[in-house]
Amino acid sequence: MVIEQIKMPQLGESVTEGTISKWLVSVGDKVNKYDPLAEVMTDKVNAEVPSSFTGTIKELIAEDGDTLAVGEVICTIEIEGGAVQEEKTSDQKADVPEMAAVSEPTDQSNKARFSPAVLKISQEHGIDLSQVTGTGAGGRITRKDLLKLIESGNIPTAGGKGEGTLAEEAQVAAVQETTPSVAAQSAAAPKQSVPAPSIPVTAGDIEIPVTGIRKAIAANMLRSKHEAPHAWTMIEVDATNLVEYRNSLKDEFKQKEGFNLTFFAFFVKAVAQALKEFPQINSMWAGDKIIQKKDINISIAVATEDALYVPVIKHADEKTIKGIAREISELAVKVRTNKLRSEDMQGGTFTVNNTGSFGSVQSMGIINYPQAAILQVESIVKRPVVMNGMIAVRDMVNLCMSLDHRVLDGLICGRFLQRVKEILENTSKSTTSIY
Repeated sequence: MVIEQIKMPQLGESVTEGTISKWLVSVGDKVNKYDPLAEVMTDKVNAEVPSSFTGTIKELIAEDGDTLAVGEVICTIEIEGGAVQEEKTSDQKADVPEMAAVSEPTDQSNKARFSPAVLKISQEHGIDLSQVTGTGAGGRITRKDLLKLIESGNIPTAGGKGEGTLAEEAQVAAVQETTPSVAAQSAAAPKQSVPAPSIPVTAGDIEIPVTGIRKAIAANMLRSKHEAPHAWTMIEVDATNLVEYRNSLKDEFKQKEGFNLTFFAFFVKAVAQALKEFPQINSMWAGDKIIQKKDINISIAVATEDALYVPVIKHADEKTIKGIAREISELAVKVRTNKLRSEDMQGGTFTVNNTGSFGSVQSMGIINYPQAAILQVESIVKRPVVMNGMIAVRDMVNLCMSLDHRVLDGLICGRFLQRVKEILENTSKSTTSIY
């Protein structure tokens, strides 16, 4: 028999970690290759992790709610026909006895095996894990055990610096097991040295646990704000002709096509066309160089009750308004039915956010890292404007753009927005086809 490891996969570009939202198997279960083992959440997608082997679940390394870096082991599987490999593994263990108590659990106890969540909490609060009694299987220390200790205020602290506790040994083991790609990504990420604020909780207050997806969103937004110097600009667009054209088509379109012809589809199409004419906007900062992307892939923000997802419309410049409207509808359904795939989230080069759907008239978005800009499409509202010396009521909309000032300057962004404005203001039955 031989023990094989299942590791946290990379479920999207720039994804460095995932959260186990639900285990679909238990220790002792027999699984076939490609059977789903666990549901995993990232800031980009919800997905199932399949088994790479046929065998029996030996150990679940992580618990529900644990967040692990890409490449970290989430469980082990015992497979048949591997006696030779097993002997080799035993020989390797004999060469590094100091790691055995930490990295390899025995059949008698799981006490010395710590999940990434347990390690993280122990580091943040200075908890000596050797002094903690675990309530998990085989005496394993769980995240709940540590949270109870923190809540009680009775935290066992580590000994002197030269004592080398189990927690310290486990931390070394965890670092050694980390893949080079994850280590490089971690080094590139901003370090958060500021501890979480201590906020008093009084009667009537509600404490809401931070979910894995919310943590991932927070980390990505923080990285964007830390690394990218944001600048903002806004332009006003007269969308009267666009509104009249779309409203004249929407009922017949819905009956014929089976999905809505939204205003947002027109805006995404206009942005894609302008990006083709101003490719500098379709760029990303890469440290010693700027990468100007060939493909125009528009990320669109889709919100749920407690999270925000950013699926991608690939090659948006090559699609018709009808084609874009169809993709917007399909991606929104996938998000709200938890059927979004990792490939649906990859490859975005520019983000368009439909903030107007919530009634917003002006906003400043945070750039979707590592892209160089995001455009907020605000509400279309009727306003009095001066036209040819006369006051007229027109359908007006603000387009608000956040830009990475390392990559883009005001001149090119101003020209880009002027072009988007021109396309939208000239959208009408006589000039624009939706097919």
